[in-house]
Amino acid sequence: MNDQKNKYKLQEEQIEKKLMDHFKQLDLSGKKVIVIIPDDTRSGPTGLFFKKIHKLLGNRVKALDFLIALGTHQPLSNQRILKMLDLSEDELYPKYSDVNIINHNWKNSDTLTDIGTIEAGTVEDLSQGLLSRGFSIRINKKIFEYDHVLVCGPVFPHEVVGFSGGNKYFFPGISGQEVIDVMHWLGALITSYKIIGKQDTPVRDLINLTASRIEMSNSFICYVVEEEQVAGVFCGDHETAWNQAVELSSELNIKYVEKPFKSVLSVMPAMYDDLWTGAKGMYKLEPVVTEGGEVIIYAPHINEISYTHGEIIEEIGYHVRDYFVKQWDQFKKYPWGVLAHSTHLRGMGSYDPVKDEEQPRIKVTLATGISPETCRKINLGYRDPDSIEIEDWRDRQDEGRLLVPHAGEQLYRLKDK
Repeated sequence: MNDQKNKYKLQEEQIEKKLMDHFKQLDLSGKKVIVIIPDDTRSGPTGLFFKKIHKLLGNRVKALDFLIALGTHQPLSNQRILKMLDLSEDELYPKYSDVNIINHNWKNSDTLTDIGTIEAGTVEDLSQGLLSRGFSIRINKKIFEYDHVLVCGPVFPHEVVGFSGGNKYFFPGISGQEVIDVMHWLGALITSYKIIGKQDTPVRDLINLTASRIEMSNSFICYVVEEEQVAGVFCGDHETAWNQAVELSSELNIKYVEKPFKSVLSVMPAMYDDLWTGAKGMYKLEPVVTEGGEVIIYAPHINEISYTHGEIIEEIGYHVRDYFVKQWDQFKKYPWGVLAHSTHLRGMGSYDPVKDEEQPRIKVTLATGISPETCRKINLGYRDPDSIEIEDWRDRQDEGRLLVPHAGEQLYRLKDK
């Protein structure tokens, strides 16, 4: 088994060789290049790729800057950027003083530009009638100051798109809210349960179509991570690099189990610092929880629902999809991306508007720093994290329990589903 795993692990020199081969195929000498990278809620050696790209291109190009694809996540402080890039402040200056590292700001319309529209009929066709709403394609205008955009980031199973990475770094990574809302709500209508871990999805089709409107030179470095090690690096155009990465991620980042579990303990790492990001501990485990079972998100370090959207979530709570769909006039005024997040965390279920009864398929319980009063307010269960003995869970996994020590990235599925 160890030999099987080791065959995927790439050494630094192998990664550098793959990047070097890719850059040799591009006419970048004297050009201005901007690299789109993930934020620190994505695992993987972002710092390694930052350093290798700078080493290989820094003296060759006219400008080399990095744009962090935040979507609607909070901007990274200088300290968090340094940590993500595995740099000390002394290393950053003067060695990388020629590099600008920019946070995407989806809220600031001055940072965005409109490059066209996607018509409602197109969305309706791609979604097979689930959604009919057009939108303006607004994207961070900074990229158009450069000659080439290089997208560099990991590929994992994803609750909204099927698999992350690739063109998702453009939309919703560096886009405006309208794009973000439509794409996330379409994913919610399909449901995370059905879309996660699927390569070809209506949301991915919509993202790819929208990205095709970006009329400038671009290429992709898509990498796959297993247990914090780089297992594969794929470079080239989007179709080539992303598809190859998805193939490997499907093999390494999806774990199949024989039967469902009654209780799952998702232990969230520190990189998920609010429930908005820590919700991945639910998304990735929902498919293997039996009906009436429970996912416990264990993250004593999480004290915030969402640094960006917390007030809205406290107002609407967490609910199954049909709770919103069957009361749409009441909820359509809220940001659709937030509604989507709500449904993803609450999971599959039903809602009867006549009886005003909501029936989630499974229970979702927080063992975090979020208070029991707030948990009740947002329609989630509460458990004191101090009451949980992780070793006890480890010892009793044959009793319908599952312990996931580093939850959030590996998707669990039943073998026969």
